[in-house]
Parts: sequence; C-alpha cells; structure tokens
Amino acid sequence: MRSQGSFGTKPNSVAVVLACVVYVAAGVAAAGQMERFVRVSPRDCRYFELDDGTPFIPNGLNMIAPYGSEREALALMETWIEKLSANGGNYIRLWLSNGFFDVEHEKSGQYDAEKARRIDAVLEMARSRGVRVKMTIEHFRTIGGGRQSWADKPLHHVSQGGPAESMDDFFAGEKSRAQFKRKLDFYRDRYGHDPAIFSWELWNEIDAASGKGYEQWTVEMLAELKNRFPKNLVVQSLGSFDNDSKRDRYRRFSLMAGNDYAQVHRYLDLGARLEVCKGPVDVLAADAVRELLSYGCGKPVILAESGAVEPGHSGPFKLYAADTAGIILHDVLFAPFFAGSAGTGQIWHWDHYVAKNDLWRHFGGFAAAVKGIDPPTEDFQPVVLEQSSLRVYGLRGRTVFIAWLRDKANTWQSELAGRQAASVIADGTLDLGAVETLADARAAAVYDPWSDKSVGAPIIRGKISLPPFSRSVVVRVYR
Repeated sequence: MRSQGSFGTKPNSVAVVLACVVYVAAGVAAAGQMERFVRVSPRDCRYFELDDGTPFIPNGLNMIAPYGSEREALALMETWIEKLSANGGNYIRLWLSNGFFDVEHEKSGQYDAEKARRIDAVLEMARSRGVRVKMTIEHFRTIGGGRQSWADKPLHHVSQGGPAESMDDFFAGEKSRAQFKRKLDFYRDRYGHDPAIFSWELWNEIDAASGKGYEQWTVEMLAELKNRFPKNLVVQSLGSFDNDSKRDRYRRFSLMAGNDYAQVHRYLDLGARLEVCKGPVDVLAADAVRELLSYGCGKPVILAESGAVEPGHSGPFKLYAADTAGIILHDVLFAPFFAGSAGTGQIWHWDHYVAKNDLWRHFGGFAAAVKGIDPPTEDFQPVVLEQSSLRVYGLRGRTVFIAWLRDKANTWQSELAGRQAASVIADGTLDLGAVETLADARAAAVYDPWSDKSVGAPIIRGKISLPPFSRSVVVRVYR
C-alpha cells in the first residue's frame, strides 16, 4: 500500500496513532459507501457521484477474468483486487461471458448457477474492498465457423439447439431477442439492486460482431437492461477508435438516449489508420476523450479500454516487458481525466502488463493526485497549454485549477524503444498567464506521482517554479 500523504506532510509518531484511528473510521465509511449506487451527477452530467452526492471518480482497469483451476483463479482474482484497492483503485470490468464466468456454456438458454457462484465470489471480493464492477454480458462475434475461437459461440446456432440461424438472425430474430431477455432476467434475479455493480454493459465491441442490426438491437436491449436494473448504469461499447470510419458510429452511440454514459476504446497501435494512435500515449488517450466530448452528448465520457498492442491488435505490445516504470499505464490513467473524462482511462492488459510488472502503485498516484476533488462542484473546464517542453492538461474549476504536466520529450518511443532514460527537468515553470481567473493566485502545491511526494510552490509574477521532476507532475492552484 502506498502512502496517503500526498499533497500533505509525513506524519510524526503521534500522528501515526491518530492515522490508525482515522484509517479504521475510513474503512467503516468506505463500507457504508458500498451501499450507495453510482449515478450520473445531477450537479454536472459530465461526472459520476454516489446517490448521496459523494463524488465518484472511477480509478481502475479491465480485469476480465483470471486463469487456472477454480481455486487458483479465484485466489489470483483476489490478489489483483486487493492490490488495486490497496493502491486507491475503485473499479474493475469483468466479462461475464468469459469461459471462467460464463453461465450459458452448455446449452443456449440454459444458465448454470454453479458458474454464477464464481461471479458471486468476485463481487464479494470487490465489495469488501471498496471496488465497483462493470458487468459485461457478451463478447462473441460469430455463432459457428468464426476465425477467432475465443469470440465464437456456436451453441446459439439452430444446428446446436440455439434460436438463431446467423448473427443477423441473432440480432433481428424474435426468438433470439426473447431468449436474451430471459438471460437478463437470470442476472436480475441474482444481482438486481446491487450497488457494488458500477454498471451493466451489453456487449464488448458489438460492432465487431459479424451480424447486422446490432444498433437497433442495442436500443431495445439497453431499455430492457434499465427496466431490470433501474438503479444501475447501463451502457454499450464499440471497437477501437483507430480509423475515421468509426467516427459516425461513435457519435450515434454516444448520443443514444439509453446509453447512460459515453465510452471509447483506443490503443497505441502501429497498424492503425489514424496517425494519432501511433504517437505518444497521453496524446492518443486525450484525443479520444475530446472527440466524444465534442459530440455534446451531455454525459460522462470514459476511455474504457486502452493500452498498447502489436499492429492490428495481433497481441500485447512487445515493449511492455521494457516498461517496468509503467509509463504507458501512467499516461492511460492520467491523460483522460485531465482532458475532461469522468475518470481514469482503463488499461486492458491487467495480467500481461500491470500485474506482471507490478504497476499497481500508479492507481495510488492518481488517487493521491485527485484526493479531495469534487468534479461536479467545480464545473471543470478543460484547458490545454503548450509551454516549452511540457504538454499541460488542465482543469479550471470554481475553487481550484488542477493540471497534469507531461514532458514532451519522454514518450514510449524514447524510453521504451530508444532505451533513453527519462531526463530530469530541473528548471521547469508553469505560466498561469494563459489561464483565465488565476491572476490573483498566490500559492500552489506540486505533487510528483512518481515519487509520491508533494511540495508547496510559490507563484511569482504569474509563474510557478516547479521542483525537479521526470516525466510528469500534478499542480494544484487554489483561487
């Protein structure tokens, strides 16, 4: 567990005793918060909060499923969730259709209560640690003959006793639709009114399915989901935003009335058609968020899948092995929120990258950076500043200006591919002159998420002198 003293001071021996009391009280408070549902904030529709008005900033990752025997897999899942929670994380995403959790694995329309106990166990692990779960219901793309075995589910084909003759028929056919609604009934009867569930997601990247008619199907099924889970958020997802043809599709789904929030998938992918997907990770992540915000959908926006892949999503990024510092994860977490997202970006490679390189501390760095921030109260307005060697991603609020400063010279190309150590910026400054309403500010605090240290910083003639840092720092300026 990382220290929780960021933007503060180290405790003395007396403070340690008091901190233990506070920690126990915080644990009780956290348990109470898990009885509250997450909702879109009525104070600011771009952000989330709990139904008692407590701000909620999702800080987590995709944790689709574990592997090994049932005992080994559940133990592994518990280890991951524990490490995430101990470092300030509060969110994971599961695929209920993964083989480990899939209740519909023997026959179409038949649901296995024994398999569901695995879902129960993970929900309880998460609940007891203050972590909320996005429940993704389906991910298959074909119902027989598909080239991707992990995305093929032939039991739904009529030849296997299923209701559909094709994926087109699965989306359009009345038998398939009625059967899918019965599956929703199964989940409702087992998990309805559970505040540990962040949201229900119909499908992973439904536009990657081989059938037509998925948009009309989505409209109908989002409404069915909401009818069954009125206190939970409901959502749909699309494939990686890596080419211009995705733009209209993302706009339609982001604006779709039944979609409670807008989400986007985007990766560092040297095989992508969009050039932005090949450059610095902070840039591609922030760009994806700004794209969805530009649609004016009046909803929270989340970068729900990100990370780095080999060209054309042919495998995990080979340079992950070199990223023991976690610069890709760091950029995926920080850039979206400071570009206007409702939370962190959510990395995909939880096992191959995050757990393997033991990068859990980065979730703690983000939690510390935004500690005490209430986005719906602040009415944040994203601000982009280009200052000498830094890209500045700022949020201008009613009472605070908070910014993430990223060294332009440090990227995956330089540090991972080029093996160039991150340089120290010894004389950096942040010029506040371009930020409206900060003319009267006199002091600031600077937090270094890489060292988990914070210092005060005076403002002299509208400029902040930054302490020496590498890669990035977070600055708060109070009005």
